[in-house]
Amino acid sequence: MVQNNEASMVESGNNSNDGRTNEEINDLNKWLPITASRKAKWWYSAFHNVTAIVGAGVLGLPCAVSQLGWIPGIGMIIISWSVTLYSFWQLVNLHEHVPGKRFDRYPELGKHVFGLKRGYWMVMPQQIIVQVACDIVYMVTGGKSLRESVKMMFHWGRKINQTYYIMFFGVLQLILSQAPNFNSLKVVSFTAAVMSLSYSTIASVASIIKGIEHPKAVNYGLRSHTTAGIIFDIFNSLGTIAFAFAGHSVALEIQATIPSTPERPSKSPMWRGVVVAYAIVAFCYLSVAASGFWAFGNLVADDVLVTLEHPNWLISLANFMVFLHVLGSYQVFAMPVFDTIESFLVKKRHFTPGRPLRLIARSIYVVLTMFVGICIPFFGGLLGFFGGLAFSSTSFFLPCMMWLVSQKPKKWSFHWIASWISIIIGVSITILAPIGGARTIIISAKNYTLFSHSEE
Repeated sequence: MVQNNEASMVESGNNSNDGRTNEEINDLNKWLPITASRKAKWWYSAFHNVTAIVGAGVLGLPCAVSQLGWIPGIGMIIISWSVTLYSFWQLVNLHEHVPGKRFDRYPELGKHVFGLKRGYWMVMPQQIIVQVACDIVYMVTGGKSLRESVKMMFHWGRKINQTYYIMFFGVLQLILSQAPNFNSLKVVSFTAAVMSLSYSTIASVASIIKGIEHPKAVNYGLRSHTTAGIIFDIFNSLGTIAFAFAGHSVALEIQATIPSTPERPSKSPMWRGVVVAYAIVAFCYLSVAASGFWAFGNLVADDVLVTLEHPNWLISLANFMVFLHVLGSYQVFAMPVFDTIESFLVKKRHFTPGRPLRLIARSIYVVLTMFVGICIPFFGGLLGFFGGLAFSSTSFFLPCMMWLVSQKPKKWSFHWIASWISIIIGVSITILAPIGGARTIIISAKNYTLFSHSEE
């Protein structure tokens, strides 16, 4: 029987119940943010996943295409969309593939598939890296987008350092971070999903108009002109595209908020929401990537809204929508981190569950991500570096490895072949992308002074 609060599966990072009774574990599960509320509908899955997937990464896709070229660039986006949709399907079905149990958190599934210690340490660090990296990038994106929005509409906005915009974004996150559980973010997440669709549409339409109004010769050649530059750009573009498909790191946690019974398992409404989300993802990614590169060629910036300067009011509005979107995206990725931190503090350090613990622990996390975002505000490099370092693992090949180990598909069957293709693609991105991203960060850092006006 699938229960709403499964005592046997509550552990986020421990190999035992630490002497706690099932009743105590059940009470803790009702307090932890991932499992506290299981009343989500299928459309919650849709906008949570849109918020998680269509984030800052979509704005870097035209630049990624300029680094790869027309056909390889668009082709890589389509391949990544297909591979990650398949691996998402695997995660949705693995969530409760054991009768009577729900794997509410990514590390729980890892422990079941690969063993308690090995599985936990294979999965947990990678998931945490993805979620923390997303929050750092969203700190930078939130501050940068708000700055662009303000300075386009108000002359005085140009005089304010980007650092202060990031700090303002961080203050708002300090407030939002006190939401008790995942389901309490539904309004924030829905707003963020609407904003992502809106600013992607604006970026696409504005790029098309720009291209039509200025039919000058646009260079569609590769961005770099040296062999080394081209190679490193290709590496970075792979990470940028991988970053754009980061939603898998919160997939099981989102599904954990959906009620489940033997008659109506959670995988049905969850998958319905994923399909809707991925349809929106396809529209946003392909339209922004193609229109941005078509309009500006290899001169497009790593954030296409920076390249789009007119009309001022429209681009300012789009940047403000990005700001609103990443307010929600930050929380969607932060909530599993809060769950892990609070579970550790209560189980291992024996803190008392309650509001004071949440206020202090979550505030420290927000402040730390804000500080790192202020120190390393290099949007394009961060996308490529983090996208390859961990995002390709949790989204591209880790679900496939879990599927092969737990389901043992017949050799040369569809799922066996599809899983291995996904693994090969994902591992390649993991090896190559951080190299290009690190180079981009190093180049950007040469012209950057800490707490300066911007990163340019």
